[in-house]
Amino acid sequence: MTTPRSQNYRMPAEWAPHAATWIAWPQNAEDWPNKFQPIPWVYCEIVRHLSRVEDVHILVNDLITERRAYRMLRRQGANLARLHFHHWRTDRIWLRDSGPIFIKNLEGDVALTDWKFNGWAKYANHLNDDRIPAHVAESYGMQNFQPTLTHANGTTRRLVLEGGSIDTDGAGTLVTTEECLLSEVQQRNPEVSRKQLEQAFYDYLGIDQVLWLNRGCAGDDTHGHVDDITRFVPGPDNRGNTMLTAIEPNTADENHLPLAENLQRLRQARNRDGEPFDIISLPMPAPVAFEGQRLPASYANFYIANGLVLVPTFNDPNDRHALNTIAGCFPDRTVTGISCTDLIWGLGALHCLTQQEPA
Repeated sequence: MTTPRSQNYRMPAEWAPHAATWIAWPQNAEDWPNKFQPIPWVYCEIVRHLSRVEDVHILVNDLITERRAYRMLRRQGANLARLHFHHWRTDRIWLRDSGPIFIKNLEGDVALTDWKFNGWAKYANHLNDDRIPAHVAESYGMQNFQPTLTHANGTTRRLVLEGGSIDTDGAGTLVTTEECLLSEVQQRNPEVSRKQLEQAFYDYLGIDQVLWLNRGCAGDDTHGHVDDITRFVPGPDNRGNTMLTAIEPNTADENHLPLAENLQRLRQARNRDGEPFDIISLPMPAPVAFEGQRLPASYANFYIANGLVLVPTFNDPNDRHALNTIAGCFPDRTVTGISCTDLIWGLGALHCLTQQEPA
């Protein structure tokens, strides 16, 4: 079987050069009930920053939506020459999970992996989102790999994976959580083992080593996405051996124990050369809630673009500490806060809504 690994493809680190960022324009008001009005303007601010440093592909449902978005983006001061609209219907806007996971080989060719998206094993309306990677491959003539698993009885199935459930250093190491990929709650791949998932990561993403954390953060609708808690970063020395991980010192907070356990696992982990990782702690904001619901507010849900890092902020005293900590890991990039107090009511933030295409 031909796999990306056999053609020397690998998933790059997010801080590797980008050709573009892919996003989807917010159109489902049910994702922000009673709070949708400010959301498109939050998107305008995100696109304003991104369009200064790279192209931005924006999925919209139709021409009417494109024209409305274009007018708003023009008023917000986006670089209109770098915006590219695509009329592909979406169910939701979280392209980190439904969009393609791009890979690149040693010759510089870019392809994509089209993992099955099943609405986080929770929402029935996901079929439009599941088609997004195929749209991208067809429109841009990219090689498209669909990760599958063949069972002992000869049946074949597509594997489910969301981009927010993994993070990589671009050199063969990936971090994820057992809560998301191995739990029977919101189970993505029934009867698929840890070993089989690791083999799929090897075959399709070029991963040699998988670090398994336990649980994600409180309020996470996806049941344990790693991009809310732990991220690879180039670090102050640009070695790429550094990991930022969220901690919660308040023992009364429900995030305290799971994040402490994750920190312990990371401190015990070793890289492919047998060396410890450089672990940097990232604070959490005070609990953010709306209509009595705890939301997955986390500074770890930042997005790395060309020369830029966008960091979610929450009108919290820890905003300053988080921005300074992240800035220390990206000495060659501008680190900018984006207010996500409204956006997080949709149960996602900056990393959740973006997907990078490598250059």
